[in-house]
Amino acid sequence: MLRTAIRRMSTKNDITKWASKDGHFKRQQSVFRDAISKDQNAKYPAEKGRYHLYVSYACPWAHRTLLVRQLKGLEDIISVSVVHPHMNAQGWSFNGVGYEGQGSDNGKVADVIPDSVNNFDLLQELYYKHEPDYEGRYTVPVVWDKKTSKIVNNESSEIIRFLYTEFDDLISEEHKGVTYYPEKLRKEIDEQNDWVYNTVNNGVYKSGFATTQEAYLENVKNLKSSLDRLEKILEGKTYLVGDTLTEADIRLYPTIIRYDPVYVGHFKCNTGTIRHDYPNLNRWMKNLYFKHDFQKTTQFDHIKIHYYTSHPQINPTRIVPFGPIPAIESE
Repeated sequence: MLRTAIRRMSTKNDITKWASKDGHFKRQQSVFRDAISKDQNAKYPAEKGRYHLYVSYACPWAHRTLLVRQLKGLEDIISVSVVHPHMNAQGWSFNGVGYEGQGSDNGKVADVIPDSVNNFDLLQELYYKHEPDYEGRYTVPVVWDKKTSKIVNNESSEIIRFLYTEFDDLISEEHKGVTYYPEKLRKEIDEQNDWVYNTVNNGVYKSGFATTQEAYLENVKNLKSSLDRLEKILEGKTYLVGDTLTEADIRLYPTIIRYDPVYVGHFKCNTGTIRHDYPNLNRWMKNLYFKHDFQKTTQFDHIKIHYYTSHPQINPTRIVPFGPIPAIESE
């Protein structure tokens, strides 16, 4: 009965219709904002095997959570499902319905991990299982509680914060006590997160989804100014804040690693490329990719397929570019 009801509701929200009347892209706020706690009396206590993470390798917000799951050694604590990179009007799916890309096998793409918890085909089914009258978009990441069959949280900035600390009683000594939001650097991290989110992380979307020339120019110029600012910050430095890997690096990396493969062309962010115009950002990105093993969660095929096939209002032919070659330069 639940699945039948979901099928009837599945077309009410066409999530590709994102443009605002003034031409500016407005991002929907996440609505599920509970947290997992090491307090065993909490609503959602930290337990091994209880929680499941739904992600897309293509989505930069979901990528943050995969990075922290890896960095904190939580792979055996929190299970994961990975949606197909193609997204249609019904949202994310595990079967890639509507995808007919080159090299596909009936819509199949490597490294999709089916929903082993609920056996759903569409991510929206998860949202309706939690709340049958849900009216918003069906976004990733999602932290799902297997015990109560409820969404715990779908806001990446909050998910990574509780992943830093709340499972420390369950993980190896190597990862225990390691935080990427240290007390002494929090003020600087928060200040940087604020402008980086508004003008870079979300700035590429504000540029790419703008529907007026004025909106596009305003946002792409702000984006360029912030990339120039980041380039100066990284002069002679390995990390953005302090001398260690922090949340500031984790939140910026998913945007910068996607910049040359998709944002330069697809989102018209062509004021420069990372590899040719931002040597400090390029060095910083390659350090994270190769030295911190961020490559383990970076799937360039998923990234390119998603952006170039999922936004017909921008790329109606849905042709996926061959380059850039290589996707990231060598060390």
